[in-house]
Amino acid sequence: MPVITNIEDLRRLARRKVPKALFDYVDTGSYDELSYRANSAELKAIRFRQRILIDTGERKLSTTMLGEKVAMPVAIAPTGLAGLLYGDGEMVAARAAEDAGIRYCLSTMSICSIEDIRSATKGPFWFQLYVFRDRAFSEQILARAHAAGCTALFVTVDLPMRGQRHADLKNGLEVPPRLTPRNVFDIATKPAWAMSVLRGKRKTFGNIATFLHQKAQTGALAAGRWAQENYDPTLSWNDIAWMRKVWPGKLVLKGVLDAEDAKKAADHGVDAIVVSNHGGRQLDGAPATIVALPRIADAAGDRIEILFDGGVRSGQDVLKALALGARGCFIGRAHLYGLAAMGGAGVTKALSLIESELRLSMALTGVRDVAEVSRDILFDDYSARLRNV
Repeated sequence: MPVITNIEDLRRLARRKVPKALFDYVDTGSYDELSYRANSAELKAIRFRQRILIDTGERKLSTTMLGEKVAMPVAIAPTGLAGLLYGDGEMVAARAAEDAGIRYCLSTMSICSIEDIRSATKGPFWFQLYVFRDRAFSEQILARAHAAGCTALFVTVDLPMRGQRHADLKNGLEVPPRLTPRNVFDIATKPAWAMSVLRGKRKTFGNIATFLHQKAQTGALAAGRWAQENYDPTLSWNDIAWMRKVWPGKLVLKGVLDAEDAKKAADHGVDAIVVSNHGGRQLDGAPATIVALPRIADAAGDRIEILFDGGVRSGQDVLKALALGARGCFIGRAHLYGLAAMGGAGVTKALSLIESELRLSMALTGVRDVAEVSRDILFDDYSARLRNV
């Protein structure tokens, strides 16, 4: 086992552990990947002010996200197919998040079901919804999420239809899947991965399969095809009232990238937004989320809680997002690399790396409490650049 010192180490290990089609599903973006690559590049471009002779012997990372106490301002993002990267992957990741004192958000397109996550954890978790054309699905699954103790609903609003991801098409990761000699050989060379997934509780989209079973439709192909055909491009601001009616908990819009949309979200009374470009997997050429964040924070940060995702690979990235107006950050790929590389231990390692990097960077920028983080910790040249974006 190599020495793991950062998320990139987990990424490299994951690449060796899982089939190429699944690794590329996690590791790539849409079209030319301009937005996907910009997410990380723009975060890296930010520079801190190094401060000295400030007593940072005690640093407080604990805070609240959506009014819930968390050990640090980080949550695990909803991601599809985690249970195919590692057997029972969503359950494993949810337990790791709970052990770390942070929240886990389950995807509609998860392999494990809502009820599986409930059985694997003790405390609350969050749920992400894709609003499909069949609104009966949404109403039923939200009732299940509420019954399972989910306290917040994240409605993804940047996927009225699926962006094209070249790697998935080339690898045959589509509905139905396309097997090639290369795929078959690749899978055959990953016996540890295969055994892990075969031992897992489910091999299809657990949340959708439960719904389709009532319609006498079963199997992974049926679930995948149903989802592919039912994304709803008619979803609009008029549907917020319906969402409020069917969901009694906190309501969050995930996929906001424009200041005007942030203000509209606040006008419609949602509890929070996630500044996100879907990890660079939807509209290619959209701005990096860290570039959009300060403008959104200036426009609506005093009216609505702002969360952030996109390119977060370290505690330093978390600190930069907090400085630019986020209340907390989601990690998607970072935890998936850990999951694919080492299962639950890998997710725990990813969270530990981020926590230790955040704690150290706070000390070197003179910050004692994450609640005190502001743009003052950023180097002036970058602050000026942001004002001109």
